[in-house]
Amino acid sequence: MRLVFAGTPEFAVPALDALLAAGHEILAVLTQPDRPAGRGRQLTPTAVAIRAAGAGLPVHRFARLDATAQNALRALAPDAMVVVAYGLLLPQAVLDIPRHGCLNIHASLLPRWRGAAPIARAIEAGDTASGITIMRMDAGLDTGPMLLAEELPIAPDTTSAALHDALAPLGGRLVVEALDRLARNDLRAIPQDEAGATYARKLSKEEARLDWTRPAQLLARRVCAFNPAPVAWGELGGERLRIWNAHAERGAGDEPGAVIGFEPRGLIVATGEDHLVITRIQRPGGRTLPAAEALRGMNPRGRHFA
Repeated sequence: MRLVFAGTPEFAVPALDALLAAGHEILAVLTQPDRPAGRGRQLTPTAVAIRAAGAGLPVHRFARLDATAQNALRALAPDAMVVVAYGLLLPQAVLDIPRHGCLNIHASLLPRWRGAAPIARAIEAGDTASGITIMRMDAGLDTGPMLLAEELPIAPDTTSAALHDALAPLGGRLVVEALDRLARNDLRAIPQDEAGATYARKLSKEEARLDWTRPAQLLARRVCAFNPAPVAWGELGGERLRIWNAHAERGAGDEPGAVIGFEPRGLIVATGEDHLVITRIQRPGGRTLPAAEALRGMNPRGRHFA
């Protein structure tokens, strides 16, 4: 098909690669404008812009999808538009341009976890499965009818980083299948069940600070959910420690936040219910290391996380 592709972060790159490998004609790539990044705050193109430029594809960095952008898209006369974590809401005028509509690759099993952070919120909530849904977009927020879906399991130690890397290529494979079946008129759109809808709000740095009065199971899920960003953290001995990996284990007693053990396997912290075993941390200005190695010489036993 003749396609327009709209995406911004690294998550969208495998889908673009899959469409190219399948032989679809990419008429144009839409992505977010370059943003300041790094210590020098230099303007940096998005991951999709970099990949598209490498493939010799025309790239449009529309700040908004206004009349000028709409006219440019209309002139391309695409068969379909594939959207993956683009970052701009598509107005109805854009949704109406492709003859097969706009297909979104969404990183959840809709209608669960509509919104900005479906991967992290699924892990935080303790879901045992996530997946990819291919949806035909409408004017709502992830509310359009579903075309295809495939499930992936979430293990207790699955991080957002790991689930992201598993879902991204799955999205590419499914959208290629969806386009092939659309071309054969062999795909049925299924409306979402509004009764099962949940919203995955954007992650914030403020919520990444662990509340040690909460159960260890919840804290362990948050550590996994906030890896690789914004990264869970706590303050110990005046230092802000970033907590990259942890798990819960049975245990009782001691004030929440108290370090009750410091062993080769990790830092054992009392919580509101059971214990949190912190296995990998990052001290200020340092690298991510096993907790026993990072805190060698600190003797944290008996101290309290603030």
